[in-house]
Amino acid sequence: MSLRVLAALLASLVLSGAALAAEPVYPPGSRFGFEPIQDMQISRRFTGFERPGGGATVSVVELPPQDYAALTASFTAESLKAQGLTVKNREELTLGDNRKGILFTGEQPIEQPGAPTIAKWVLLIADPTVTGLVIGQTLPGAETDEAMRKMLTSVRVRAALTLDQQVAALPFRVTETAGFRPVRVLAGNSVLYTAGPKDQMMNLDQPILVLAEAVQPPLPAEQRDAFAKAALYSNQTMKDFAIERSQIFRQGGADWHELVARATDIPSGMPVVVSQTIRFKPDGYFRAVGVVKAQDRDSVLPRFRQVVDAVQFP
Repeated sequence: MSLRVLAALLASLVLSGAALAAEPVYPPGSRFGFEPIQDMQISRRFTGFERPGGGATVSVVELPPQDYAALTASFTAESLKAQGLTVKNREELTLGDNRKGILFTGEQPIEQPGAPTIAKWVLLIADPTVTGLVIGQTLPGAETDEAMRKMLTSVRVRAALTLDQQVAALPFRVTETAGFRPVRVLAGNSVLYTAGPKDQMMNLDQPILVLAEAVQPPLPAEQRDAFAKAALYSNQTMKDFAIERSQIFRQGGADWHELVARATDIPSGMPVVVSQTIRFKPDGYFRAVGVVKAQDRDSVLPRFRQVVDAVQFP
C-alpha cells in the first residue's frame, strides 16, 4: 500500500470518527447539551434551540434531582391529557452515560380557531445532581419524528457550572457591580444581585436587583410608556404602586424608559421603593428592576443606576 493511499485511508477514518462522535451543543448556562438538527440554533428567547424560520423548538428546564421521581409518578397519560397533551407512546430509555430517561410522544392542539395540532415530545432525564425536563415541538411537516427523537435522545449532562460561569454566559455584561454580588442566574437570560451576606432575602432585609433580557418584536415608541407601567404593575409580590417619576431618555444610542415608584411589599407589609429601567432594542428589551426598603432609598437607588449604566451589550 502506497503512503498516499494509506494517508487517504487514515484521513477518511478520522473524518468518519468525527462524524460519529459529534460534540453536544450546550445553551448558555445550561447543563444539558444536544446534537441539534442541522438548521436549529440556540434560542435567545428561552433555554434551548429553535429553527430561525419557526416550526420547531426544543426547550430545557433544570430541576432539583429529587423532582425526577415526583415527575415520573405524576406524568400519567391522564394528567398530561388534562394539560392538553395526548400521549401516543411512553418509552423508558437509557441515555448517554447510562442515565435513565422517559420519553413521552404525542400531539397537542393549539388553542386558537383553525390552528393546527403540533407534534410534541416530553423527555425526563435523571441525574444524581439534576433533573432535566425537555420539551420538543414541531408544526405539521416542519420536522420528522426521527430527527426530533434523535436530537432529544442525544442529550448529555455536564458538571454544574459555577455562578461566575453562569454570569459570564448571560447575553449581556455587567461591568460595574457597585457593591452588589450575583446570587442566582435564571433561564440563561437573567440574574439576581443583592448587597449583603445573605443569599435568601426575607422581608427585604437586603436590596435586590434583577437584570434580564427578553427577545420579542420591536415595540413602537408610542406604546413604550404603557408597556413599562404594565411591567411594573405585573409584580405579584408588591401592591399599592405610586409612581414618583417616569421618564424617557436617549443613552448609548438606544431609547430607555425609567420609573421610580413607591409600593408595599406584600409578604412583609413593608414600604419599599422600586426602580425599573428598560432599554429598548430592535429585537427586544433589557429590563432592570431594583427593590429597596424605603428608608434606604437615598443610599441604594444611585447604586442601582450605576450598575444599569455600566451594562454592556454585544
